[in-house]
Amino acid sequence: MQIDKTREKEESVISDAERDTDAGGQAIAIHDEETAESAETARVVDRIAERQLCRKFDIRILPVLAVMYLFNAIDKGNLGNAETAGLSHDLGFQPGQYNLVISIFFVPYVVFAPPVAMIGKRFGPAVVLPILMFTFGSMTLLSAATTNFGGLFTVRFLLGMAEAGFFPLVIFYLTTFYRRGELARRLAIFYAASNIANAFSGLLAFAVFHIQSSLLKWRYLFLIEGAASVLFSIFALWYLPRSAAEAKFLGEEEKSLAFYRIQMDSSSVVGEKLDIRDALQIFRHPTTYCFILIEICLGVPIQSVGLFMPQIIARLGYDTLKTNLYTVAPNVGGAAVLLILAFSSDLLRIRFPFIMLGFLLTFIGFIIYAAIDDVQAHLQLAYFATFMMVWGTSAPSVLLSTWYNNNIAHEGRRLVLTAVGVPCANVMGLVSSNIFRDTEKPKYETALVTTAVFGATGALIAGALGSYMAFDNHRRNRKAGVKTTARDVPTKRLRDGPGVPEFRWFL
Repeated sequence: MQIDKTREKEESVISDAERDTDAGGQAIAIHDEETAESAETARVVDRIAERQLCRKFDIRILPVLAVMYLFNAIDKGNLGNAETAGLSHDLGFQPGQYNLVISIFFVPYVVFAPPVAMIGKRFGPAVVLPILMFTFGSMTLLSAATTNFGGLFTVRFLLGMAEAGFFPLVIFYLTTFYRRGELARRLAIFYAASNIANAFSGLLAFAVFHIQSSLLKWRYLFLIEGAASVLFSIFALWYLPRSAAEAKFLGEEEKSLAFYRIQMDSSSVVGEKLDIRDALQIFRHPTTYCFILIEICLGVPIQSVGLFMPQIIARLGYDTLKTNLYTVAPNVGGAAVLLILAFSSDLLRIRFPFIMLGFLLTFIGFIIYAAIDDVQAHLQLAYFATFMMVWGTSAPSVLLSTWYNNNIAHEGRRLVLTAVGVPCANVMGLVSSNIFRDTEKPKYETALVTTAVFGATGALIAGALGSYMAFDNHRRNRKAGVKTTARDVPTKRLRDGPGVPEFRWFL
């Protein structure tokens, strides 16, 4: 690798930031304070070297995580496809029991997410994520063997435990490899797997439901999807690096650069040992509760789309096979819009306007679908509305998680907020699963209007929080007498967040 003058300057900073290890094994940063004041910056120093490093992460890590999350989303959301094939009838469900089977998943998902995430921090996401995948794949396999409501209810509870903490851990794992301004588009590529999963699940269901066999069709669906998760988890456990420092595909110089990047533009202390009491200090900041409120508002639309899209599209009047097939295009479109908004957000280094846009798309899509009385007379408009529903749920989830992770340099606090915020969005599946009432099918008017209201509220809160951050940055700049942005301040000096005078919000 060519080393020019700029690179030499970078390496002088890296040498000051080399880690040492104390008796307890905790990583600490050693640097010359005077040199740091004059030389440190969160801006990119050597674009060519960093681009090459990111490309290696993109090729070696991102595809594996994307496939893992694809199976995660499939195993969580395949119940809707199974229902279109007569699952409730075959297992003898009483009225309301299908909603209970959906709802129970979210109780352990929320309760166990923080402890699972903390265990992941302690033993490493590269170890814990494959174990979680093996477990939720096994639960999907067991779903194929259930014969009554009680059996499926129990398996779905255990599935919620297995999937708890998975998404927060992936987000945290990615923050240990990528800068703040690189995170949204990588997380979007990863999260697009969720949309592809919904599309793939519809395609797979379409194919599986053509199988002629004495075995019930939805059992085949669970067997195929569960087995794929179990097999891939074994590969992931062997393949994923525990950290950039242990990545076998990096040279020593690249490992030093990887450490420098995260110390300057992601974490205050790289590889910091988890202190739960210290990490819980994140709840002393009022903005934490704003982020959680936005997650809650996001939860209802995203769970309504993820769990009930086959039922929503069933209103168009197609048979079981076509209904599942027609879920594919909206989810593929959602993945495309997600990538467009995430890449635009990283390019402009701003989050909240794109989050607002996503919420508004959701609001419009659900309102249009609810306002149509005669679907057959407005078939194209109704189907287009389902596209808007998916467009608006995908991007806010990615950008919101990226937004608050961008503003928290303390690794422990970042993990805790993610482990609380993401489950808060998912627990709203309890709301979604109970507003789609059998008595209102196929229109589900209450569900559509309720979901639209949550979308509008989320847009308002995100706009208010983003405006406050912009105002606070302006106030801090005026007080300091110099215009500074988030990229001008290295995250190693921002351990205490907004309490530090030089802190600037990443909008």
